[in-house]
Amino acid sequence: MTGGAPRLVLASTSPRRQAFLRELGLAFTVAAADVDETPLAGESPTGLATRLAERKAQAVAAQLSGQGRALVIAADTVVALDDQVLGKPVDAAEARWMLALLRDGPHQVHSAVSLLDTGRGVQKTRLCSTTVVMRAYSDAEIDAYVATGDPLDKAGAYAIQHPVFAPARALVGCLSGVVGLPLGVLRDLLLEAGVAVGPVAPVCERQGGFPCCRRGQEPVASQVDPQA
Repeated sequence: MTGGAPRLVLASTSPRRQAFLRELGLAFTVAAADVDETPLAGESPTGLATRLAERKAQAVAAQLSGQGRALVIAADTVVALDDQVLGKPVDAAEARWMLALLRDGPHQVHSAVSLLDTGRGVQKTRLCSTTVVMRAYSDAEIDAYVATGDPLDKAGAYAIQHPVFAPARALVGCLSGVVGLPLGVLRDLLLEAGVAVGPVAPVCERQGGFPCCRRGQEPVASQVDPQA
């Protein structure tokens, strides 16, 4: 960003989301978003992800009132089997249940990104949905993975990028969106706000053995519209 450009504020304490922004070479600060993540009655998984991303951005923007222009980046990721939302497991037993439920079949991961420009009062939100097909891992593999503690703070009880468990055998969509922040969508939103971002494919593909959906398709900086 050039002098006078708005600062970037990430509305997330997620280490993985922070690492993504650092790997993209972006300077940013972090602010926690205190938002109730309970689904509303009858709310769809896509609606939940979109609403929470927007509310997180709005909550942090309110904290920044009077502090000059900022671009607030917020995201939310929802793992769903059809319309059944699978959040973070409350204990090891629920983690085992979720992993068994997802085994050897497809499910969806919906990640929404919201960018709120506090100076212009403009908020843009986009949704990225990905189908993940899990491999036929064994009960023993589930037990060993759960014993590491890794599933307990993950929606759906898994990290797709885990080097040992490596739960997925196929993916259609955005790898980084499954990890928690769809980088192509973020890049598009930042470009529209006048913030130059380098290619996301190399950063995305460090997460595991799947190709980035933006490989060879990323827009160039000349397409930025600073008035967007």
